[in-house]
Amino acid sequence: MIGFLLGIVFAFVSIFSFHFLDASFVKGFEFKTIDPAKLRPEIGKQGGQVSFVLSSDPKTLNPALAEETSSTAVISEVFSGLTKVDLKTFQVVPDLAQSWEVLENGLVYRFKLKKVYWSDGTPLTADDVVFTFKDVYLNPSIPGSVGDSFKGILKTQEDVQNFVKKIDSHTVEFRLPKPFAPFLSSLSAYILPKHKLEAFVKNGTFRTAWNVNTSPSEIVGTGPFKIQSYQKGALLTFVRNPYYYERDERAQALPYLDKKIAYIIQDPDSAVLKFKTRQVDFINVRPQDIQTISQVKNAEIFDLGPTSSTTFLVFNQNPSSKVSEFKLKLFRNRDFRWAISYAIDREAMCQLVFNGLAKPLYGPITPANRPYFSDDLFPPINKDVAKAKELLSLTGLKDTNLDGWLEGPDGQTLEITLLTNAGNREREAMATMIAKDLQAVGIKVNVRPIDFNSLVTRLTSPPYDWEAVIIGLTGSMDPHFGRNVWHSSGTLHMWNPRQKKPSTDWERSLDELIDKGATELNFEKRVSIYRELYRIVYKEQPMIFLTTPVSMVAINKRLRNAMPTVWGWYKEEALFVK
Repeated sequence: MIGFLLGIVFAFVSIFSFHFLDASFVKGFEFKTIDPAKLRPEIGKQGGQVSFVLSSDPKTLNPALAEETSSTAVISEVFSGLTKVDLKTFQVVPDLAQSWEVLENGLVYRFKLKKVYWSDGTPLTADDVVFTFKDVYLNPSIPGSVGDSFKGILKTQEDVQNFVKKIDSHTVEFRLPKPFAPFLSSLSAYILPKHKLEAFVKNGTFRTAWNVNTSPSEIVGTGPFKIQSYQKGALLTFVRNPYYYERDERAQALPYLDKKIAYIIQDPDSAVLKFKTRQVDFINVRPQDIQTISQVKNAEIFDLGPTSSTTFLVFNQNPSSKVSEFKLKLFRNRDFRWAISYAIDREAMCQLVFNGLAKPLYGPITPANRPYFSDDLFPPINKDVAKAKELLSLTGLKDTNLDGWLEGPDGQTLEITLLTNAGNREREAMATMIAKDLQAVGIKVNVRPIDFNSLVTRLTSPPYDWEAVIIGLTGSMDPHFGRNVWHSSGTLHMWNPRQKKPSTDWERSLDELIDKGATELNFEKRVSIYRELYRIVYKEQPMIFLTTPVSMVAINKRLRNAMPTVWGWYKEEALFVK
């Protein structure tokens, strides 16, 4: 999926970043790692089913509108793009595309499509590709992360009109106005069925199309599975797409599995019990769950090292939001944000929330994102109450009535409502710790966990009714796909999204750098550009980053070809059961 996503769970880490846990943490239990050179699925057999856990209901079933992992975890089973990234080599390879040729010094790409059918038996054609990009992703009335990723390269209406055209029923051509380094990766965006969705675009109702109340039979994709049924708050059932085009080395049809069942369980303890009783086949592992899961017969725990996803505290800086003028002025003040950053004890979070299986996080990328990350990129921000109080005094806040709480110039006490997603015990614990840390510097914080999808709606939609949030973002292989976060016009530029023009000079610099990086073809220069962007984010602290936990996943040994990575499962269509 193109673009960063609002994350409800910790993602898996890159297959090139493996680390052993301290084996003394659970005596006698061996944590499993994977040798990337040996990632090769075995020939499987068809049939059987697997079960897993989703931490929330999907917010939408429309690939163009999904910006949160609760939705994309479902959508990724059903759809595919022209290209995909091989998670063993990290090279772009064909998916719906059969092949492509590069013309006119890298400004024109001509793609031949495979002979593919949608899950309802309708042939995929070039018309679907043109419709997907021209009528949906690049439609200004349908904002989304895919469109955000192309805005920096397609700046005029002429650029958009010339971007994609049909050559024949199985050939499409893309034309770029200038070089675009992540172009082939960008084409992993899911292709949509014109025969199902065109009517919604024409009558202006696309943004309500394929919502969670849509009949599963109407949702047509080219991915390995299709949705058979959906019971809100209970489960989703996927069945094998009989028209899926991939084959194994012996020409057997993929996927091997007949069915997948996703149980919707918001309570992590209930999810662990589901795994312990072998009702689900794999589960993300929290540090406090290791002891319990290590005792489950035929279970393996994979230690995948630090996650590439980020967890952070963010304040609402949007002038169009419901935030009061008093608080908005503070939230837009860099001294205030740095004061909060100094007040937070990240080291304590790592120990108390993650049992030591985490590292403090000070910037927008983690050690899993090398080569963009370097150990000296973000100087540590250690807890310093004196420094926090000094910076808060510069903002005009004082405890004028000596009641222990800071007040503004008019005597109004600073009291902040801090939201996070209910049921995520780690984030709830972090929110409680932050409230205590900020109490020590005179700021009253009320922690309020709410449903994840409701939280995402508040963050991404008017009237932007929130003050402060703890939430997370998935990472991306190429930094450009964070454009929806870092560009001021981005839909996930969450402290002040969808700006018509940048409201600060530093945001203008972020805009320039994210687009400059996309057009730079020299890899070393691209790394330098994105590191400059990350340093600005660190300097301005619009998002106060907190921790990088170790990523772990437990898998039942009956599940074969199970090869987890930060970006999903390597060759997931080859999963099968003994």
